[in-house]
Amino acid sequence: MFGSRWQLFRLLGIPVRVDASWLIILALLTLSLANVFPTLAEEYYPGVVMDYPPGVYWGVALLAAIAFFGCILLHELGHAIVGRSQRMPIRGITLFLFGGVAEIGEEPSSAKSELLMAIAGPAVSVVLASGLGALAWVGYQQDWPPLLVIALGYLAAINTLVLVFNLIPAFPLDGGRVLRSVLWGTTGSLRRATYWSALVGRAFAWVLIVWGVLNFFAGNWLGGIWIGLVGLFLSNAAQASYYQVLLRQALEGEPVRRFMTPNPITVPSTLTLRQWVEDYVYRFQRKAFPVVSDGRLHGLIDTDALAGIPRAEWEHRTVGDAMRQDLGALTVSPHTDALAALKQLQHSGSSRLLVTENDQLVGILSLKDLFSFLSLKMELEGIDEENARSKAGPGSEPWSRPVSTTPGSAI
Repeated sequence: MFGSRWQLFRLLGIPVRVDASWLIILALLTLSLANVFPTLAEEYYPGVVMDYPPGVYWGVALLAAIAFFGCILLHELGHAIVGRSQRMPIRGITLFLFGGVAEIGEEPSSAKSELLMAIAGPAVSVVLASGLGALAWVGYQQDWPPLLVIALGYLAAINTLVLVFNLIPAFPLDGGRVLRSVLWGTTGSLRRATYWSALVGRAFAWVLIVWGVLNFFAGNWLGGIWIGLVGLFLSNAAQASYYQVLLRQALEGEPVRRFMTPNPITVPSTLTLRQWVEDYVYRFQRKAFPVVSDGRLHGLIDTDALAGIPRAEWEHRTVGDAMRQDLGALTVSPHTDALAALKQLQHSGSSRLLVTENDQLVGILSLKDLFSFLSLKMELEGIDEENARSKAGPGSEPWSRPVSTTPGSAI
């Protein structure tokens, strides 16, 4: 979901980050407000001369844009605090192109937890919209500076818009999560509840996409592009959320040994780097190999290790000289829960884990292994789902095939 991002600070112990894409929307929002505020000033204060220099409008617009994202941050903080109270790990809050997201480490444990967490954000938005609206009204009555009153009124209005939009029952919006909690409580199945709420979410996303296309060809090209992008984002997020639930349910409780590749290809530490490249890298077309001697795992050698070694020295340097030995984050037991191993892969940034038992290498677990299993499981369950739909008669929704995955839950 995110590209480059930076941590700004911690709020109540929760990391707050900004994605690089946030700078784009901050600039666009500031530009828009700098042009809108003078028009609003003339509309709400007719006959009042406000001959401010352009820099004043730009400054107020920038402050209002930052305040708006402060409101988004508080909205997401509401989700995060309630999630933490329900004993769900909170990875942080990130502001990005489409607003903000509270990153939850796992799915809620119950429909009640889902409901409480889902309504927390809108509850914060209600307080913000009401409070800012009241301040704008008081300021208007008490003759506060017009630009301040206009900025407060704008923030009240935009928080109301955020509230209304998020309450639409389209997953993964807050209203969609409320819908999922109701379906979960009714059916007792998180998978079915996610399937149907994600289907509604994708339908709403396509409404936005079509609306965006119509706006684009009607002359509102910038608004059309923005609406279409929001629709695409929601559609992908809904698919990813369903895929995530399938992945968790497929892996949770299963040991790593069920998915690992046993008897992997290994190299001895005494092999020269040139022999390793010629006999292993080129032959097997792989970039990394575990280093094993007498059955014991000693390290990991990959092609990145060659970057600082001149080619002329490959004949004289051995695998043992260049291998990586700090493998704590890259090793896992064959008895480890596969879902825990997936989280370890995510945190390490690696695509493979070395499976060891008593310092003996017994296999390799890769993301490809996990996803191949999931794809097969989805294909088989998809056939069953389609059969069930065909028996239900005309009008039944088709099977929605996920196209991507995002480990971890986001609100």
